[in-house]
Amino acid sequence: MEVRSEMLATVWQTLVEPGAAVAAGDEIILLESMKMEIPVVAPAAGRIAAVHVVEGQSVAEGDLLAEID
Repeated sequence: MEVRSEMLATVWQTLVEPGAAVAAGDEIILLESMKMEIPVVAPAAGRIAAVHVVEGQSVAEGDLLAEID
């Protein structure tokens, strides 16, 4: 399952690493936009297969952030 950015933002913090188990609703990445922190949550339970962003990286709407198996 792909997790994509819903807006233009900067990656503030990555909260998971590949291999981590997550439950639906767990925060996996924090984005920052217009001085607001926006949590990105896991849409379903699973294991983080990959994180495709690094802290400080700019992302656009639709950019791939992470993958969950």
